[in-house]
Amino acid sequence: MVTTAPNANLAQRFRNFFVTRDFILHDGRDLRRFSIAGRTQALLAGVAAITVTFSAYGVSQAAFGAMTATSATTPEARMARMQAEIAQMEADVAAVKQAALKHAARVEQRQKIINGVLDGKGSPADIGAPVPADAAATNNMARDVLAPLRKVEANQAQLAAKAQRVAQLRLTLTERHLRSLGVRPARYVQGGMGGPFEAAPADGAVAEGNADAQFRSLFQTWQKLDVLEQTVIAIPSMQPVDNVKLTSSFGVRADPFHGSAAMHAGVDIPGPQGTPVYATADGVIGRSGRFGGYGNLIAINHGKGIETRYGHLSKILVASNTRVRRGQLIGLMGSTGRSTGSHLHYEVRIDGAAVNPMPFMQNANVLDQIQERAARVQLTAATGN
Repeated sequence: MVTTAPNANLAQRFRNFFVTRDFILHDGRDLRRFSIAGRTQALLAGVAAITVTFSAYGVSQAAFGAMTATSATTPEARMARMQAEIAQMEADVAAVKQAALKHAARVEQRQKIINGVLDGKGSPADIGAPVPADAAATNNMARDVLAPLRKVEANQAQLAAKAQRVAQLRLTLTERHLRSLGVRPARYVQGGMGGPFEAAPADGAVAEGNADAQFRSLFQTWQKLDVLEQTVIAIPSMQPVDNVKLTSSFGVRADPFHGSAAMHAGVDIPGPQGTPVYATADGVIGRSGRFGGYGNLIAINHGKGIETRYGHLSKILVASNTRVRRGQLIGLMGSTGRSTGSHLHYEVRIDGAAVNPMPFMQNANVLDQIQERAARVQLTAATGN
């Protein structure tokens, strides 16, 4: 009796090994798919196997002819020599397989970098710096096996050029908005990153060294952009009360009690006692309670050296060392401390120095857009989606 089960299992394992491999490229608008069919993979593997077999046969025949030409060579020596030749061939095939796996992983990582810049999927810290090409895997067999990936890499080079332009534009705009608020971008970004970008050749043929430099430059620009956009999350970007009108601005003014010139470190926003007061950015309560002329004061540490203060409150609704979210109700307006009537004294401080709060409230829409993009990156990093 003849059973076909082993043959069927062998065929199934063969089909499972050579499945279609898809590479998907996304340029921000369109999806492009490149596939390496199972048949193509099997054909390449077959060609490699035939090459190895014929090479082994030729080497063994030449060795056999040489060994039979001299009676001094023993059968044991001939066998050892043949086994060494076969072991070397097996090592060569294993090296080509390893090179193919590394190459595919590099292509996948580069695509993640492009998607991260264009779609906000992931962060530089999650994806990691681009892996350079492996110069050791350049033999003829490796080049033949890796040939189907060359077209994918050529398209990636074009998408990387677009991603670089997008990242640089966002970086420039973010730096400009930070400077308008009195925040120095260089304070948060250590060292120089980015630099001029050279587009890929028109024929799409990109040398490995050039591609490595291209993605390294893109990754560095993305790192700098990510740091600054995460910094924007710490920046106050909404009004502390629903209706804002000022009774006293930031800067030098006549003191309401003495009439002499005095520095006013914030803005005074009037309103009925009990008016809700909201946190203007995420942060941790650094101070909550009575504090000198501020009366009942809440101070929120937003990170990156940024702090907001809310003074003269009639009631405090949060405790020290607790985390609050942007827009969370934290207290009620009042007239405690050195105050002539119900109002909110609102301050923004950077590295301990008071700055004018008005630009932060007036640029709320722009800051919202940057913060939403940065928050999307944080969410992607947390969920993996």
